[in-house]
Amino acid sequence: MSVTSLARNGNLICLLVADAILASSMPILIILGGLAGLMLAPTMTLATLPASLQTLAWLFAAAPFSLMMGKYGRKVGFIVGTLLTIVGALVGTWALIAGSFAVLCVSHLILGIGLTSLQYFRFAAAEVVSRDWRPVAISLVLTSGLIAAFVGPQIFIVTKDMLAPFSLAGGYTAIVVICLVGILPLAALNMPPTPQATRAPSTSRLASLAVLKRPAVRKAVVIGATSQGVMMFMMVPTTLAMIGCGFSEASAGNVIRWHVVAMFAPSFFTGFLIKRFGVTPVVTVGLVLLAISAAIGISSQSATHFYGALILLGAGWNFSYIGATDMLAGAVPDAEKSVAQGANDTVIALISTLCAFVSGAVIAALGWTVLSAMTLGIVALSFGVLFMNQGGKRPASSTLTSH
Repeated sequence: MSVTSLARNGNLICLLVADAILASSMPILIILGGLAGLMLAPTMTLATLPASLQTLAWLFAAAPFSLMMGKYGRKVGFIVGTLLTIVGALVGTWALIAGSFAVLCVSHLILGIGLTSLQYFRFAAAEVVSRDWRPVAISLVLTSGLIAAFVGPQIFIVTKDMLAPFSLAGGYTAIVVICLVGILPLAALNMPPTPQATRAPSTSRLASLAVLKRPAVRKAVVIGATSQGVMMFMMVPTTLAMIGCGFSEASAGNVIRWHVVAMFAPSFFTGFLIKRFGVTPVVTVGLVLLAISAAIGISSQSATHFYGALILLGAGWNFSYIGATDMLAGAVPDAEKSVAQGANDTVIALISTLCAFVSGAVIAALGWTVLSAMTLGIVALSFGVLFMNQGGKRPASSTLTSH
């Protein structure tokens, strides 16, 4: 497959366009979750509960979505996820109109379930191209996050007061419109269901997690979970840490903006780097960047250090997370991909939820320096996992060729 044939791949184009549109809802929800929670929560302590429930929903929906797509096809899974997101956004609109915190929590729970389907665009992209071009396809899908980093917040600014006097309700309505537009390219997808293993246990969550017994799968999942968990562990409390150091909310917001850009901007070339040099070197670079990010966090708490730590955190996440995704794609045969992907995203969701909850307590009790030191320790352990059993036999289904 050449670059020209890649550009003519109808399924890949549909996936890229749909993901770019639908992913724009994510930064909107990052903003809405906190502001709407603060507006409606009975106490400030509960203000982040809607956003936490959204993350928690990912934990329970990851494996079922993967198995659904394995049985009925990616197209069905993506459309179901988009429809659920529409329902969640409509419930969120009503929550703001009715002034109900409980309804807002239900809204974000539904939104979390629906948006879980977005996690599988990268796997779908890997399935519609040849083996050598899989890392490139995965990388291109993740560039949608870069588009979302710029487009999403602007949509929020324009629409948040659209349903005045119900402040912020327009933001949820905007997500409905985004999903209605994003579902159009999904309708043009023509992807058959992934071949499934014939064993009955493959339909259960326990069977999904059993695939982690395989060293190659376990390594890919640990690297992916470390990347996502470390990113959440440092990103979530950054605003609190910066405000505690005397910086303004605007300054903290700019740091987060460039962190998100750094998360997705490398996606334009990460896949090509994996294709050229192999997955292990690229993942190694990613983990090194995560370690440097933590070291910068330990060294100082100036504006420059916050920018440096968060930008390197984003770039390190990109290299290691895309690399882990490619590792997983090459670690199992086609018949077991949906099971392995479900286990992968279930573990990542669990780690992300725990890191999001724990980071707030760490920053409040111990501070940014200790949190950064803990991050460095976690990354150090992941290096051991990456280079474990390097002399072992490479899976036959690996997505990469050695150079």
